[in-house]
This record gives sequence, C-alpha cells and structure tokens, in this order.
Amino acid sequence: MKIAMIHGQNHMGSTYHIARLLADKLAEKEEIREFFLPRDLPHVCLGCYQCIEDDAKCPYYQEKQAIATAMEGAELLIFTTPNYCMGPTAQMKALLDLLFTFWMTHRPRAWMFGKKAVVISTTAGMGAGRAIRGVKSSLVNWGIPYIKSYGTGVQAKNWAGVKAEKKAKIEKDMEKLARKLGRVGRPRVGLKTRFIFAMMANMHRAGWDSSPVERQYWEARGWLGKARPWKRQG
Repeated sequence: MKIAMIHGQNHMGSTYHIARLLADKLAEKEEIREFFLPRDLPHVCLGCYQCIEDDAKCPYYQEKQAIATAMEGAELLIFTTPNYCMGPTAQMKALLDLLFTFWMTHRPRAWMFGKKAVVISTTAGMGAGRAIRGVKSSLVNWGIPYIKSYGTGVQAKNWAGVKAEKKAKIEKDMEKLARKLGRVGRPRVGLKTRFIFAMMANMHRAGWDSSPVERQYWEARGWLGKARPWKRQG
C-alpha cells in the first residue's frame, strides 16, 4: 500500500511515532513517502489569490505541488499534528491554507474522491480531538470519502517519556486500525460528500464563483451535468 505521510512538525515526537507504527503495519519502507512541516513547506499563504486563476502562479507552487503529487500517487494519506493550543500546528494549518483550491467550493481534484485518510494527534493532556477536527474539516471538503482519526493523551513531553503500558495500548490500537484500513479497497463516496458536491455544483451553475476559471473547471469535467469525479469513466 502506497502511503503519503504529512507531519505537522519537524521533530519526531509521540505523534510521529504513532503514525509510523500504523504506516509500518501497512506498507514497506519504500512505499512510504514522508513530508515534514515546515521543513518541506516553510511558507504561509499570502492571500494573493493568484492560485484562483492558476495554481502554478502560487509563489510556493513547487513545494506544495511535490506534496500534492505524492498524495495523488498514494492509496492512504496520513496527517499528523500534535495539539498546539487546542488546535493543529501552525505549519499544518499553513499547508491546508495553501491547498484551499482543493475544496469542493473551488476546484476539487478528482483523485481525492478515491482516497483513504487518517488524522493522528497527541497531547500531553487534552485537546487532541480539537487538533484533529482542524485537519479533518479540510479533508472532508477535499472530497476524501473515508477518514479515520486517532487522538490520545500521552502524559509526556516526548515519546521516550510515554509509559510502557500506554505504548502497549497504542500498539494494539494501531494494529486494530491497520486491519480495518487493510480491509478497505477503494472507498465508497457517502451521502455527506455527495450532498456537499451537489451544493457546490449548484453554486457553480449559478455563477457564484471566485473566478470564471472555477466554472470552466467544473464544466470541462462535466460536473455541472451528470458526471461525477468518483464514477470511473469507461
């Protein structure tokens, strides 16, 4: 199974180690592609709106396109972020901001509708759920139909400090999650995604676009008619 991992931090802490436990149960080392933020994308969105007309006009296009290409080629996407002040890391948020044209509101990528994703977060005490929600919102609006999450308090500042019994529980949890992910082939697009997509199609039909380019994008793919990105052609 090809996996793209996007880590919302450079250091290899508890969140990273949990994600690796999961990935290593599902794929060989050479099948896993990892990105660390901000190392691999040391930028924040400038709000210049250049990507609305053409993604390649983004001043950080090369870095974010490398991540997008890896995601496109993967079957499973794993996003990791420790809880930073009851939310995802600023680095992870920066990536999501820079990929905002992936939202169904704008120009969703057809390949997103066939992906599986996992969002993992840890915290010393509380807040992992809030960090997860901050990432999951974007993934839902990208059109990813199958999203699992795992959040836990580790009561430690790093992986070395996590108690043995806690690590044992995490190991079992990752084994269970890996089995679940391994049983799922190409995920089925559910009612929620279909509903959001239908609303966005109506919006584009009405011309409520950030730019005419967006309506042209939808029209070119037949999405304003009966074609849908999750339906395989031919």
